[in-house]
Amino acid sequence: MWWIYALLSAVFAALTAVLAKIGIKGVDSNLATAIRTVVILVLAWGIVYFRGGLEHIGDLTRTNWIFIGLSGLATGLSWVFYFRALQLGKVSQVAPVDKLSVAIAIVLSVVFLGEKLTWHTGLGAAMIIGGTLVLIF
Repeated sequence: MWWIYALLSAVFAALTAVLAKIGIKGVDSNLATAIRTVVILVLAWGIVYFRGGLEHIGDLTRTNWIFIGLSGLATGLSWVFYFRALQLGKVSQVAPVDKLSVAIAIVLSVVFLGEKLTWHTGLGAAMIIGGTLVLIF
């Protein structure tokens, strides 16, 4: 079932790039990022509320708060740089470079989470890097 959600994530991420490129024309990229963030904020809290997740907020540990917060900081910085890159470049070049995050996440998961790097995973990461280079040059 996880792969269905991952596929939906990929579809909506692709839509994000195309819709953002249209939407940021003539707009400061930071303002566009802030507007996008408000929409996401309302959507995310709406989902939590309607699915009954607010009752579990007290279950979060200090570690949960710190690392979820750091993840949010990383997401915010990613969005700021992504929107600026979209404003300056072509979607067909920006999106593949952004997706290098997959290969980078694999390396970080091995280094920091102790996940095993199989030859399949290493080959896949190398192919992502190679494919990105082919697409941008």
